[in-house]
Amino acid sequence: MLTMCEVSVRYGDREAVHGVNWEVGGASLVTALLGPSGCGKSTMLRAVAGLEPIASGTVAYDGHDLARVPVHRRDFGVVFQDGQLFPGRTVGQNIAYGLARRGMSRKKIGERVEELLQLVQLPGMAQRRVEELSGGQAQRVALARALAPRPRLLLLDEPLAALDRRLRDDLAVAISDIVRAAGTPTVVVTHDHGEAAVMADVVSVMREGRIVDTASPQRLWRRPGDEWVARFLGATRILEATAESGTLRTPIGDVAVGGVEGFADLPDGPCSVGLRPDAVRATADPDGQAVATRSVPMVGQWRIHAAVDRGPGAGIELDAVADRATEAGARIRLTPAAERIAVIGG
Repeated sequence: MLTMCEVSVRYGDREAVHGVNWEVGGASLVTALLGPSGCGKSTMLRAVAGLEPIASGTVAYDGHDLARVPVHRRDFGVVFQDGQLFPGRTVGQNIAYGLARRGMSRKKIGERVEELLQLVQLPGMAQRRVEELSGGQAQRVALARALAPRPRLLLLDEPLAALDRRLRDDLAVAISDIVRAAGTPTVVVTHDHGEAAVMADVVSVMREGRIVDTASPQRLWRRPGDEWVARFLGATRILEATAESGTLRTPIGDVAVGGVEGFADLPDGPCSVGLRPDAVRATADPDGQAVATRSVPMVGQWRIHAAVDRGPGAGIELDAVADRATEAGARIRLTPAAERIAVIGG
């Protein structure tokens, strides 16, 4: 268990991390630290690793204060955004680096390198020069190098940020599988909430140097702690609503959520609902409560900009999705999807 208690990190007069209290580990193998660029998440990871001095507070692992423990004694593995492989060396030499420094025999090093290459799905590549690797391969090698000494904690700092979208999606799944197969407690820093959902058991959201919400991905997406978190996770419209016996009564229609994971304990009473564009379905209906103002093509569907002009939601403008383009001025029916909405702070 990693524990941070009232941790602050300063750069001169600027405080990048503000009195953070945070726990990682226990029953959760992979924790994501999620937030926008510049919020302090990479600084916090570097403080855990010992690469950044803390101005106040304590960082402890399994109850032992790490204040006087140097970086190389913490037994933490670290992978940065660009992997930082050693140039001019082979894949095998990169992976073996930490093992050789620990005095392991050549035979055991070779066995461990092959084991790691199998784990990261790069068998037979020990003699390949790192300059010959693709971006995805290089990150797998960096991950293998970090895992080779069997660290007690693995720290991944935006490990996919430098890769293209398709490779990021594939590698997010692969990294999740790899660290789980290795059984290594892991913290991954990311600004991409899709990556956080794929990779982590628990997600902590950071804003302006503070942890503002922590939950499982499903819980976080469906029950964000406040409006800022909801908008950061994709909500483009916030509506006032009322929860009543497993039904949300919203200005654009009622939606039953009682059987949806994450809403079973939703208390009755006033609440706020966050709507992402894919949380509302638009269909042609001459009796619908809204009119389409614009259609924008997307992959496999259309985004419809809609203006509600009938019923309790009159005056509301929002985005929805549809299976086909809709002419401006056409009347449409807006229907919220129970699995896609978020109830804020409930």
